[in-house]
Amino acid sequence: MGTIQEVFPKKAHVLAIPLPGQGHINPMLQFCRILATNYGIKITLLLTNNITKSMQYAPTNSLINIETISDGTEESNIQDNSVVAFFKQFQSKVSPSLVEIIEKKKKSSQAVNILLYDSVIPWALDIAKEYGLFGVSFFTQSCSVTAVYYHMMLGTMNNDDSLVSSVPNFPLMGTKDLPSFSYFKDYSKDVMLLLLNQFSNIQEVDWALFNTFDKLEEEVVKWMASKWPIKTIGPLIPSTYLTKTHNDNGKEDSRIHLFKPDYESCMKWLHERDDNSVIYVSFGSAAGVEQEQMEELAYALKEINQYFLWVVRDSEEHKLPKDFKSESLEKGLIVKWCNQLDILNHKAIACFLTHCGWNSTLEALSMGLPMIAIPQFVDQMTHAKFIEDVWKVGIRPKLNKKEIVTREEISTCIDEVVHGKRGKEFKRNALKWKDLAKQSMFEGGNSRKTIEEFISKVTSL
Repeated sequence: MGTIQEVFPKKAHVLAIPLPGQGHINPMLQFCRILATNYGIKITLLLTNNITKSMQYAPTNSLINIETISDGTEESNIQDNSVVAFFKQFQSKVSPSLVEIIEKKKKSSQAVNILLYDSVIPWALDIAKEYGLFGVSFFTQSCSVTAVYYHMMLGTMNNDDSLVSSVPNFPLMGTKDLPSFSYFKDYSKDVMLLLLNQFSNIQEVDWALFNTFDKLEEEVVKWMASKWPIKTIGPLIPSTYLTKTHNDNGKEDSRIHLFKPDYESCMKWLHERDDNSVIYVSFGSAAGVEQEQMEELAYALKEINQYFLWVVRDSEEHKLPKDFKSESLEKGLIVKWCNQLDILNHKAIACFLTHCGWNSTLEALSMGLPMIAIPQFVDQMTHAKFIEDVWKVGIRPKLNKKEIVTREEISTCIDEVVHGKRGKEFKRNALKWKDLAKQSMFEGGNSRKTIEEFISKVTSL
């Protein structure tokens, strides 16, 4: 096999625009790193002013050029703080900037020929078509959740059997398994419509890329591929984490963090713990947990016979019970943020108590970790269903009448996952998915072949 230049002689230039959130930026950034590092593709990554001011890391790869644009949020002129208002302003501010950048590069020797955009901003495809660019929609959600959204758009979700009858091998979904928008209160319907809008022009995209792997959602992927030009390219995790059994170098995680990771404290503390002795707890970068739920979780962690490492963001810390941190010093470490891949990949971690965001779910599967699923909103409910009933790598604790998971229920689930008979099955299944995730991204794997197919396509445009 020849060099990159011999195999892919024509330079391609990808203009990439993620939604300005950590969970949306990092999968796209990792895909761009693969394109740039392995195949010599030129990348221009567009990040908003607020993101570039907040991020703790900037890509150093010379093939990834970061350009900063305004989404209007730094002007603080939105009277309505809803998600809907943000999306409207994002489109009105970013759309003309996107056109300006494309035109500027067209006049130079750096003309763009591929527009890679977040699936929740489908209007970007109109700009790609106007300028004759290869339009690629990038999904940061699972294919299974996308199938649910599609049926919601069709209005068939009133029939409990609608998914089972149309999507092969799809589990029967109860109300608690479907995406929930109640977290957004008065704006719940608007948020739902924003997500369903991902289908507004999906038939017109050149490719739709998903951060998942074929074996994980095999039948759903086949069903979706029969309808749309979708491809799986994941898991989009730095390759060193897929190849090592235990990583001890946080610098290998070249992702963007909008909160400063407490790497040294976490690693020092974990190194002092026995194998499989720590419960890792994190609800991600966006989810806000109800006060009562936070307290029940705290008391459960305090009472169980396990160490715990709990990520509690600044905005959530006031919800902890009084004196909880000082009273838990001997068995727990509470940090404001961490490098999650290093934590999940540490031999001391026994299981992951998670909100079931797609990135966290995929990372845990890729690291071979069982999970305790406590979803908070939107797609997390469906991920929790698959964690328990499809991938069989964990437990979803039961809610009480107040929609809270009690400390007793949390303690029971932790004991079952770490010490129970089902826990051994969860671990075996998790290790199976870990192996399949690794296979998908390396030589001969489906995701690897898809990425090379993508490269062949874009370098022949």
